[in-house]
Amino acid sequence: MRPQPALLPALAAGLLLFTACGVRTAGGSGPTVPSPSVTAEEKNGIRITGLGGCARPCATYTVTGPADGPVVTLAVFEFLTADGRAMDNAKETIPAVAAGATVTRTVTAALATPDSLVGGRVRIGTVRTVPAAEAPAPTGPCPPSGVRVHADEGDAAMGLRAVGLHLENCGTRPLPLDGYPGIQPLDEDHRDLPGVRVLQGGQTIAAGTGADGPARPFTLRPGERARAGLVWRNTTEAGDPVGAPYVRVRWQPGAAPVMVVPELDLGTTGRLAVGPWKPEGKDG
Repeated sequence: MRPQPALLPALAAGLLLFTACGVRTAGGSGPTVPSPSVTAEEKNGIRITGLGGCARPCATYTVTGPADGPVVTLAVFEFLTADGRAMDNAKETIPAVAAGATVTRTVTAALATPDSLVGGRVRIGTVRTVPAAEAPAPTGPCPPSGVRVHADEGDAAMGLRAVGLHLENCGTRPLPLDGYPGIQPLDEDHRDLPGVRVLQGGQTIAAGTGADGPARPFTLRPGERARAGLVWRNTTEAGDPVGAPYVRVRWQPGAAPVMVVPELDLGTTGRLAVGPWKPEGKDG
Protein backbone atom coordinates (compact mmCIF):
# COMPACT_ATOMS: atom_id res chain seq x y z
CA MET A 1 0.00 0.00 0.00
CA ARG A 2 1.17 3.54 0.48
CA PRO A 3 4.79 4.03 1.58
CA GLN A 4 5.66 5.34 5.01
CA PRO A 5 6.98 8.92 4.98
CA ALA A 6 10.75 9.33 4.92
CA LEU A 7 12.55 11.16 7.73
CA LEU A 8 14.18 14.58 7.47
CA PRO A 9 17.95 14.44 6.95
CA ALA A 10 20.16 15.64 9.79
CA LEU A 11 22.45 18.36 8.47
CA ALA A 12 26.12 18.95 9.24
CA ALA A 13 25.75 21.00 12.44
CA GLY A 14 22.92 18.91 13.81
CA LEU A 15 19.16 18.59 13.43
CA LEU A 16 17.66 21.79 12.07
CA LEU A 17 14.72 23.03 14.13
CA PHE A 18 12.17 25.80 13.66
CA THR A 19 12.37 28.77 16.02
CA ALA A 20 10.26 31.89 16.11
CA CYS A 21 12.98 33.88 14.37
CA GLY A 22 14.38 31.44 11.86
CA VAL A 23 16.75 28.49 12.22
CA ARG A 24 19.02 27.16 14.93
CA THR A 25 20.65 23.80 15.52
CA ALA A 26 20.12 21.39 18.35
CA GLY A 27 22.79 21.97 20.97
CA GLY A 28 23.19 25.67 20.05
CA SER A 29 22.52 28.70 22.20
CA GLY A 30 19.06 29.45 23.50
CA PRO A 31 16.48 27.39 25.33
CA THR A 32 16.37 23.66 24.79
CA VAL A 33 13.51 22.36 22.66
CA PRO A 34 12.42 18.74 22.24
CA SER A 35 13.95 17.10 19.17
CA PRO A 36 13.35 13.45 18.29
CA SER A 37 16.34 11.80 16.68
CA VAL A 38 16.25 11.53 12.88
CA THR A 39 18.10 9.60 10.21
CA ALA A 40 19.88 11.40 7.39
CA GLU A 41 18.09 10.42 4.19
CA GLU A 42 17.52 11.52 0.62
CA LYS A 43 14.27 10.49 -1.03
CA ASN A 44 13.83 10.26 -4.81
CA GLY A 45 16.46 12.94 -5.38
CA ILE A 46 14.94 15.35 -2.82
CA ARG A 47 16.96 16.64 0.15
CA ILE A 48 15.90 19.25 2.71
CA THR A 49 18.71 21.79 3.15
CA GLY A 50 17.34 24.41 5.55
CA LEU A 51 14.39 25.55 7.63
CA GLY A 52 12.85 28.94 8.37
CA GLY A 53 13.66 32.41 7.10
CA CYS A 54 10.13 32.97 5.74
CA ALA A 55 7.04 34.81 6.99
CA ARG A 56 5.43 31.38 7.49
CA PRO A 57 6.98 28.00 8.35
CA CYS A 58 9.04 26.91 5.35
CA ALA A 59 11.88 24.70 4.23
CA THR A 60 14.37 24.88 1.42
CA TYR A 61 15.18 21.71 -0.48
CA THR A 62 17.12 20.56 -3.50
CA VAL A 63 15.97 18.30 -6.31
CA THR A 64 18.42 16.38 -8.50
CA GLY A 65 17.30 15.03 -11.86
CA PRO A 66 17.58 11.23 -12.24
CA ALA A 67 20.07 9.78 -14.71
CA ASP A 68 17.44 7.75 -16.58
CA GLY A 69 15.48 10.75 -17.84
CA PRO A 70 13.57 13.82 -16.64
CA VAL A 71 10.55 13.32 -14.39
CA VAL A 72 7.89 15.55 -12.90
CA THR A 73 7.87 14.97 -9.14
CA LEU A 74 4.87 15.20 -6.83
CA ALA A 75 6.01 15.42 -3.20
CA VAL A 76 4.32 15.89 0.16
CA PHE A 77 6.23 17.77 2.88
CA GLU A 78 5.01 17.22 6.44
CA PHE A 79 5.38 20.05 8.96
CA LEU A 80 5.60 18.64 12.50
CA THR A 81 5.65 20.14 15.98
CA ALA A 82 8.54 19.51 18.37
CA ASP A 83 6.73 16.50 19.84
CA GLY A 84 6.05 15.01 16.40
CA ARG A 85 2.42 16.05 15.92
CA ALA A 86 1.37 16.87 12.35
CA MET A 87 0.60 20.56 11.87
CA ASP A 88 0.34 20.88 8.09
CA ASN A 89 1.08 19.13 4.80
CA ALA A 90 2.27 20.94 1.71
CA LYS A 91 2.00 19.36 -1.72
CA GLU A 92 4.57 20.34 -4.32
CA THR A 93 4.55 19.65 -8.05
CA ILE A 94 8.18 19.95 -9.09
CA PRO A 95 8.85 20.51 -12.81
CA ALA A 96 11.27 18.21 -14.59
CA VAL A 97 14.96 18.71 -13.81
CA ALA A 98 17.62 17.71 -16.35
CA ALA A 99 19.54 14.51 -15.60
CA GLY A 100 22.26 15.19 -13.03
CA ALA A 101 21.24 18.84 -12.57
CA THR A 102 20.20 20.18 -9.15
CA VAL A 103 17.76 22.99 -8.41
CA THR A 104 16.83 24.63 -5.10
CA ARG A 105 13.22 25.31 -4.15
CA THR A 106 11.22 26.42 -1.11
CA VAL A 107 8.10 24.82 0.33
CA THR A 108 5.87 26.86 2.64
CA ALA A 109 3.19 25.73 5.06
CA ALA A 110 -0.23 27.36 5.14
CA LEU A 111 0.18 28.09 8.87
CA ALA A 112 -0.06 31.74 9.88
CA THR A 113 3.30 32.31 11.63
CA PRO A 114 6.59 30.51 12.29
CA ASP A 115 5.62 30.45 16.00
CA SER A 116 3.21 27.63 15.15
CA LEU A 117 6.20 25.32 14.71
CA VAL A 118 8.71 26.52 17.29
CA GLY A 119 11.13 23.63 17.74
CA GLY A 120 9.37 21.71 14.99
CA ARG A 121 10.67 19.99 11.89
CA VAL A 122 9.84 19.03 8.33
CA ARG A 123 10.07 15.60 6.78
CA ILE A 124 9.51 14.29 3.28
CA GLY A 125 6.33 12.26 2.94
CA THR A 126 5.03 10.49 -0.15
CA VAL A 127 6.99 11.11 -3.34
CA ARG A 128 5.71 10.16 -6.80
CA THR A 129 7.49 10.62 -10.12
CA VAL A 130 6.01 10.76 -13.62
CA PRO A 131 8.09 10.67 -16.81
CA ALA A 132 8.12 14.20 -18.19
CA ALA A 133 6.88 12.99 -21.58
CA GLU A 134 3.76 11.50 -19.90
CA ALA A 135 3.01 14.23 -17.36
CA PRO A 136 -0.57 15.55 -17.28
CA ALA A 137 -1.05 19.15 -18.39
CA PRO A 138 -4.35 20.43 -16.93
CA THR A 139 -3.29 24.00 -17.72
CA GLY A 140 -0.71 25.76 -19.85
CA PRO A 141 0.03 25.42 -23.56
CA CYS A 142 -2.11 22.95 -25.48
CA PRO A 143 -0.20 19.73 -26.36
CA PRO A 144 0.45 19.06 -30.07
CA SER A 145 -2.34 16.47 -29.99
CA GLY A 146 -4.89 19.18 -29.16
CA VAL A 147 -6.05 17.07 -26.20
CA ARG A 148 -5.39 17.56 -22.51
CA VAL A 149 -5.96 14.75 -19.97
CA HIS A 150 -5.70 14.81 -16.16
CA ALA A 151 -7.24 13.22 -13.05
CA ASP A 152 -9.06 14.92 -10.19
CA GLU A 153 -8.68 14.38 -6.44
CA GLY A 154 -11.41 11.74 -6.34
CA ASP A 155 -14.06 10.87 -3.77
CA ALA A 156 -14.50 8.10 -1.20
CA ALA A 157 -17.49 6.88 0.79
CA MET A 158 -18.05 3.65 2.76
CA GLY A 159 -15.21 1.84 1.02
CA LEU A 160 -16.29 2.91 -2.48
CA ARG A 161 -13.74 4.97 -4.38
CA ALA A 162 -14.13 7.11 -7.50
CA VAL A 163 -11.71 9.29 -9.46
CA GLY A 164 -12.56 11.37 -12.52
CA LEU A 165 -10.48 11.44 -15.69
CA HIS A 166 -10.92 14.74 -17.51
CA LEU A 167 -10.31 15.41 -21.18
CA GLU A 168 -10.28 18.86 -22.80
CA ASN A 169 -10.31 19.64 -26.49
CA CYS A 170 -7.79 22.49 -26.38
CA GLY A 171 -7.16 22.32 -30.11
CA THR A 172 -8.87 24.06 -33.00
CA ARG A 173 -10.89 21.20 -34.53
CA PRO A 174 -13.94 19.21 -33.36
CA LEU A 175 -12.97 16.04 -31.51
CA PRO A 176 -15.16 12.93 -31.94
CA LEU A 177 -15.31 10.57 -28.95
CA ASP A 178 -16.88 7.14 -28.69
CA GLY A 179 -15.70 4.59 -26.17
CA TYR A 180 -13.68 4.15 -23.03
CA PRO A 181 -10.24 5.48 -22.14
CA GLY A 182 -7.56 2.82 -22.10
CA ILE A 183 -6.12 2.47 -18.60
CA GLN A 184 -3.17 0.54 -17.20
CA PRO A 185 -2.76 0.40 -13.39
CA LEU A 186 0.91 0.58 -12.33
CA ASP A 187 2.83 -0.07 -9.12
CA GLU A 188 5.29 2.26 -7.36
CA ASP A 189 7.99 1.43 -9.91
CA HIS A 190 5.71 2.10 -12.92
CA ARG A 191 5.37 -1.63 -13.56
CA ASP A 192 2.23 -3.35 -14.79
CA LEU A 193 -0.09 -5.05 -12.27
CA PRO A 194 -1.29 -8.15 -14.14
CA GLY A 195 -3.43 -9.32 -11.21
CA VAL A 196 -5.78 -6.32 -11.54
CA ARG A 197 -8.79 -6.77 -13.85
CA VAL A 198 -9.97 -3.66 -15.68
CA LEU A 199 -13.74 -3.73 -16.25
CA GLN A 200 -15.81 -1.52 -18.54
CA GLY A 201 -18.62 0.40 -16.86
CA GLY A 202 -18.78 1.67 -13.29
CA GLN A 203 -21.89 -0.46 -12.68
CA THR A 204 -19.62 -3.53 -12.54
CA ILE A 205 -18.49 -2.17 -9.14
CA ALA A 206 -21.45 -0.06 -7.96
CA ALA A 207 -24.42 1.78 -9.42
CA GLY A 208 -24.90 5.54 -9.34
CA THR A 209 -21.26 6.58 -9.65
CA GLY A 210 -21.69 8.51 -12.90
CA ALA A 211 -19.46 6.01 -14.68
CA ASP A 212 -22.44 3.83 -15.65
CA GLY A 213 -23.99 3.10 -18.99
CA PRO A 214 -22.69 2.22 -22.44
CA ALA A 215 -20.37 4.34 -24.54
CA ARG A 216 -22.18 6.69 -26.92
CA PRO A 217 -20.63 8.81 -29.69
CA PHE A 218 -20.45 12.58 -29.29
CA THR A 219 -18.26 15.44 -30.44
CA LEU A 220 -16.35 17.96 -28.38
CA ARG A 221 -16.00 21.41 -29.88
CA PRO A 222 -12.79 23.36 -29.15
CA GLY A 223 -12.79 24.35 -25.48
CA GLU A 224 -15.28 21.66 -24.41
CA ARG A 225 -14.53 18.88 -21.95
CA ALA A 226 -15.39 15.25 -21.32
CA ARG A 227 -15.16 13.03 -18.27
CA ALA A 228 -14.75 9.31 -17.55
CA GLY A 229 -14.73 7.70 -14.10
CA LEU A 230 -12.53 5.16 -12.37
CA VAL A 231 -14.42 3.18 -9.72
CA TRP A 232 -13.19 0.58 -7.22
CA ARG A 233 -13.59 -0.74 -3.69
CA ASN A 234 -10.80 -1.00 -1.15
CA THR A 235 -12.25 -4.11 0.52
CA THR A 236 -9.63 -6.27 2.22
CA GLU A 237 -10.27 -9.98 2.71
CA ALA A 238 -7.99 -12.99 2.17
CA GLY A 239 -4.75 -12.26 0.36
CA ASP A 240 -2.42 -9.30 0.06
CA PRO A 241 -3.86 -5.83 -0.59
CA VAL A 242 -2.80 -4.19 -3.85
CA GLY A 243 -2.00 -0.54 -4.36
CA ALA A 244 -1.68 1.15 -7.74
CA PRO A 245 -0.35 4.67 -7.24
CA TYR A 246 -0.19 5.34 -10.98
CA VAL A 247 -2.48 4.79 -13.95
CA ARG A 248 -1.30 5.17 -17.54
CA VAL A 249 -4.16 6.60 -19.61
CA ARG A 250 -4.71 6.65 -23.38
CA TRP A 251 -7.77 8.68 -24.26
CA GLN A 252 -8.22 6.59 -27.41
CA PRO A 253 -6.33 3.62 -28.91
CA GLY A 254 -2.95 4.70 -30.21
CA ALA A 255 -2.95 8.03 -28.36
CA ALA A 256 0.16 9.17 -26.52
CA PRO A 257 -0.05 8.02 -22.87
CA VAL A 258 -0.60 10.29 -19.90
CA MET A 259 0.36 9.04 -16.43
CA VAL A 260 -1.90 10.16 -13.57
CA VAL A 261 -1.45 9.53 -9.85
CA PRO A 262 -4.84 8.56 -8.33
CA GLU A 263 -3.33 6.40 -5.54
CA LEU A 264 -5.65 3.43 -6.07
CA ASP A 265 -6.06 1.37 -2.88
CA LEU A 266 -7.63 -1.71 -4.45
CA GLY A 267 -7.57 -3.86 -1.32
CA THR A 268 -7.80 -7.53 -2.26
CA THR A 269 -10.60 -7.04 -4.82
CA GLY A 270 -8.32 -7.05 -7.88
CA ARG A 271 -10.95 -5.08 -9.82
CA LEU A 272 -10.99 -1.59 -11.30
CA ALA A 273 -13.82 -0.24 -13.45
CA VAL A 274 -13.58 2.51 -16.05
CA GLY A 275 -16.59 4.36 -17.36
CA PRO A 276 -17.13 5.67 -20.89
CA TRP A 277 -16.26 9.17 -22.00
CA LYS A 278 -19.21 11.52 -21.50
CA PRO A 279 -19.61 15.25 -22.09
CA GLU A 280 -18.51 17.00 -18.90
CA GLY A 281 -21.35 17.33 -16.40
CA LYS A 282 -23.56 14.62 -17.93
CA ASP A 283 -24.10 11.21 -16.31
CA GLY A 284 -26.43 9.59 -18.82
